[in-house]
Amino acid sequence: MPGSGAVTRNTLRQQIADALRDEVLAGRLPPGTEFTVKQIAEQYEVSATPVREALVDLSAQGLLESVQHRGFRVRVFSVDDYRGMIEARTLIVDGIFRQLVERGTAPGSGEMLVSVRRRAEEACRAAHSGSLEVLIGYDLRFWRELSGLVGNAYISDFLHRIRVQCWVFAVPHLKAAPDLHTGLWSGHNELVDAVTRADAAEVRSLVHAYNQRALDWAAGLKAVGA
Repeated sequence: MPGSGAVTRNTLRQQIADALRDEVLAGRLPPGTEFTVKQIAEQYEVSATPVREALVDLSAQGLLESVQHRGFRVRVFSVDDYRGMIEARTLIVDGIFRQLVERGTAPGSGEMLVSVRRRAEEACRAAHSGSLEVLIGYDLRFWRELSGLVGNAYISDFLHRIRVQCWVFAVPHLKAAPDLHTGLWSGHNELVDAVTRADAAEVRSLVHAYNQRALDWAAGLKAVGA
């Protein structure tokens, strides 16, 4: 069948990119880790072409850096980078909720809210138990689906990219913390409740507190020279 090879390769490319992103988010590929296309191809027992394409995709998303003559490296984000991410995230999320208040949710949002609530419950459960890897998965899905309520895929994709980068920075620091579960945000249920009630003031309050918490945490890291 014409074109089937390209479809297979593109699917493989996405699978490899997703697998490597998960490894980075889980902290199994820490910031600064270097590897080559050949090493990844051998690890996944695939050809070099889809691997190279996957690594280029992750570089475009800001998770990897190309190292001349040496391959790729997991990007190292600074505390200042993280603060910039939080500021960008704040502007995007504020815009999302402003649009929800002014225009309402996109068609079919009733079913989406049910799914968002499920993600919220699982994320809260993981945060309270200190299950960081589980929390990251549900937290990313929660915010992606919540931002999807405005019906603009570009906004959802951009926010998702920033949130992935935030987690890439945060994971090593959170894993090194002696009291991991106390540092994890667990306000997902409260936020989805406020969105469901269309309580704009409460939504703004919760989101502001959430972002301020992240900025305060970053300031603490900066103070100790992390």
